[in-house]
Amino acid sequence: MKVFDLQCVGGHGFEGWFGSEDDYQSQCGRGLLTCPLCGSAQVMRLPSAPRLNLSGSGRDEPVRLRAPLGSPVSHPAPAPTPERQQAEAVFLQAVRHVLAHTEDVGARFAEEARRIHHGESEARGIRGQTTPEERQELREEGIEVFSLPVPEGLEGPLQ
Repeated sequence: MKVFDLQCVGGHGFEGWFGSEDDYQSQCGRGLLTCPLCGSAQVMRLPSAPRLNLSGSGRDEPVRLRAPLGSPVSHPAPAPTPERQQAEAVFLQAVRHVLAHTEDVGARFAEEARRIHHGESEARGIRGQTTPEERQELREEGIEVFSLPVPEGLEGPLQ
């Protein structure tokens, strides 16, 4: 099993677990790697130094291999601060809670929100898609709505 440190163009760092280097390359080539926070498919592998424990080497510390001089190395965005990582984790937890406790009505959101508001449908938490114009119309009618960006990775099955 290979574990790679990955990062999207938005600076979100995460790990990817792959069966082999070929598996990683295959998933990259097919566009299957996406950031779990923002859903970006622009993901790069961060440089890392392999760690080898060589028994009997006479050294107390593990040997760390370095990339050869002149090797191309991408320069990733600065590592997120602990505060940012905590904020991202809280955001993901909130999004997961909303997804678990609301009904997805899709493009019928504006219509269903009106039906609930006027008592024509049972009151319940719903989510879906609207246009900016529909959102404004709902607000003008006194129906509270808000936009919540849902990372693509959370819309499918969670594992």
